[in-house]
Amino acid sequence: MSKRFAALVAAGLALGAGPAGANPLDSGPIADFLNVFRTQAIPRDTVAWKGAEKPGTIVVSTRQRRLYYVLPGGEAVRYGVGVGRQGFSWSGTKTVTMKKEWPAWRPPAQMLARRPDLPRYMAGGQDNPLGARALYLGSTLYRIHGSNEPETMGAAVSSGCIRMTNKDVVDLYDRARVGTKVVVRD
Repeated sequence: MSKRFAALVAAGLALGAGPAGANPLDSGPIADFLNVFRTQAIPRDTVAWKGAEKPGTIVVSTRQRRLYYVLPGGEAVRYGVGVGRQGFSWSGTKTVTMKKEWPAWRPPAQMLARRPDLPRYMAGGQDNPLGARALYLGSTLYRIHGSNEPETMGAAVSSGCIRMTNKDVVDLYDRARVGTKVVVRD
């Protein structure tokens, strides 16, 4: 193990990367650092924005399978996303009501009815389907969250949540605040 890597591991543990015995590469500051280097099938970019939404608004186009974070000056950050598969897509306006880093996952009852093989609880970490960050939308079961399946970006595969790569969801998480307006449309 290189001295630099050992120093990163020690720093992660000192910063509270997790409980004693937890793998510091699974969640926390070291995992965040490592996610920066993961490749992405759909690169994030800044594009012209002609919509009427105010800066700070999140707009999801399920047809394009893209999420836009509106910036001042007629621009937006565009991210590739995974969206709800047939029968699970939705549209409407919601608000970010909560944000969590490396969230735990408890599949909702509706999902467990379809997939009884799923675990009832999964601690936050690299293997968790919610990924590095989650933005909770209103009082719904839907979230904008990271994913441990980056190959699903640009696809309609979820049960209604908006999936992003861990790298992108960390970027969006840092930009968006609780109270951010989220518009989901076809």
